[in-house]
Amino acid sequence: MILPPGSCDAHCHVFGPTDRFPYAPDRTFTPPEAPKEDLQRLHRSFGFERAVIVQSACHGTDHSALLDALASGDHRGVALVTPETPDAEIARLHEAGVRGARLHFMPHLGPAPSAETIRAIVAKIAPHGWHIALHVAGTGIAEHEELVHGLGLTVVVDHMARVDLREGLESAAVTALRRLLDSGDVWVKLSGADRIATSPPSLADSAALMHLLTAHAPERVLWGTDFPHPNTHGFDPDDADLVTVLASFTEADRHRLLVENPVRCFGFGS
Repeated sequence: MILPPGSCDAHCHVFGPTDRFPYAPDRTFTPPEAPKEDLQRLHRSFGFERAVIVQSACHGTDHSALLDALASGDHRGVALVTPETPDAEIARLHEAGVRGARLHFMPHLGPAPSAETIRAIVAKIAPHGWHIALHVAGTGIAEHEELVHGLGLTVVVDHMARVDLREGLESAAVTALRRLLDSGDVWVKLSGADRIATSPPSLADSAALMHLLTAHAPERVLWGTDFPHPNTHGFDPDDADLVTVLASFTEADRHRLLVENPVRCFGFGS
């Protein structure tokens, strides 16, 4: 399938190389190296011209690998920020193309941020117009619905909120995600299809959720590979299979997912 010109992979990572960009000493996982050259090969093979590169927890708050990757193309970034991150560092990241800060509510990536920490992070990034990237799973999107409403910033929900599809498309989590999309300032990444599929390698139920969310909020959906798929267990997805799911969308929806919406959400071209 030929992707439209200007297509964006809205969620991907770089790891290392560790001789130049060491992993954080206090990391909770150690992935195989996946340097920017690997990501560039993947993008060339499918025709992606833009990308949103998300800082990995394995690199902690040292953004050296991310900054190096951002400089290699038409990219935007999502950082990991703490209340101690200097304002000058936030400004430097913004100049390099970072447009968001990620909040993890995933036990395998460390403790969840406190309300006080979240308020401090929001205060640091708000002057730059950044979004909050929200990483939750299971019923997390429903549990944090009030938090999302109170942030006062654009929120981008990663990986379709990693809802439990064994509970179906009418679950409390999917319903909460749809309510949040109705707010007008919440977006969702149709990434991580392999993470929520109930019968991999089939992605049929994940694709059904993608179509549901696209029909519900076509102007606020994004798509990403999640390359190189860190912290997957038992099923290592083929990126070609993930991209092939895009063929089930209309041409107009593909253009919104891959071109129009990323420009509006991440500020490509500005």
